Amino acid sequence: MTVQTLDTGRDIEQFAAKAEQWLTTAVPARWKNERGSMTSHEMDELRREWDFILWEGGYSGLSIPKEYGGRGLGLAEEIIFHVLAGSAQAPDGLARVGKSLVTPMLIKSGSEHQRATYIPSIMNGNDVWCQGFSEPEAGSDMANIQTRARRVEGGYLLTGTKTWTSFAQHARRCFVLAQTQPEAGRYRNLSMLLVDMRAPGVSISDIRQISGAVHFAETRFDNVFVADDDRVGDDGDGWGVAMRVLGDERGGIETAARYVEIRSDVDALIAVLGDDPRYADRLRDLDIRTELVRWQLAKIADLETAGDEVRLARAGAVLKLMWSELWQDVTRLGVINAPMADHRHWTYQYLESRAVTIYGGSSEIQRNILSERVLGLPR
Repeated sequence: MTVQTLDTGRDIEQFAAKAEQWLTTAVPARWKNERGSMTSHEMDELRREWDFILWEGGYSGLSIPKEYGGRGLGLAEEIIFHVLAGSAQAPDGLARVGKSLVTPMLIKSGSEHQRATYIPSIMNGNDVWCQGFSEPEAGSDMANIQTRARRVEGGYLLTGTKTWTSFAQHARRCFVLAQTQPEAGRYRNLSMLLVDMRAPGVSISDIRQISGAVHFAETRFDNVFVADDDRVGDDGDGWGVAMRVLGDERGGIETAARYVEIRSDVDALIAVLGDDPRYADRLRDLDIRTELVRWQLAKIADLETAGDEVRLARAGAVLKLMWSELWQDVTRLGVINAPMADHRHWTYQYLESRAVTIYGGSSEIQRNILSERVLGLPR
């Protein structure tokens, strides 16, 4: 993506030049040079450090309004920065869920009190957030969740279990989808609640992945009090709020963050396998597909600037499929063919990537969405 493709009326070229210069010295050398041999705990510590570095450098929340601690720029700058960060082999911060999911949710659906209370601490890296959607018995049917929030004076008592809770071990807060009106019809019985992970009644059990990492947890809520002020939208509006969150999870900013890691991995493969003609075609294919993700991000930035919401939604619908299946192909080549010196990194990346075609909407679900909602094919 070149900055000339983005007609925003802002000085994109100057922004890109400054960001690129800043990244040359800001990215921790240890992350670039030792990532292949670092433990999961060491990687998490550097990712948390990166959140603070971004804040201090003025590159946190580029598209977030200034009154909430962001830069007040646009999606174009957000995507450009992530592309440049990918080229600079920057890490992905632990505050990603808060920045890419919680903040847009609160701007679109939250109260002014919620925006003023929570967004600044997300921007500066102080608060990590996690997402409480998936449940042990609900499968992919999110409307069938069983976590209940019973009405009490001043709020709710939340009871239930969430699983695959990303970053729960690090999180200060969790946004939780729960039933608040069991008697109401399907889709009208849910509310979105903002839950303090240190509140009495919250307990966390690590879920150790096959890679050895612990990014997820099972999170239990036993009569956890949630104040009315921490409900996003009206009682019963949870399904609509959740659908907007899932749109953001599959959209431009989230994909830009993923591009950072994929671009870094592809460059690493080119560095060690690029001179071997046996891998030329596969490396060329992976490099082109990676740049197609970047091209699609540029297209989305242009559509956002033009205010074309319909085409923007359609363009974003393909992103989850593009990056998730690409990353699996990248890590498959790496784990089989990269030098033994990098074995730990590629084993970790390969095992991590196995889940990306499932969470956030499986590839099968994404293809259904594309066929029915974008292409208009019959169900």
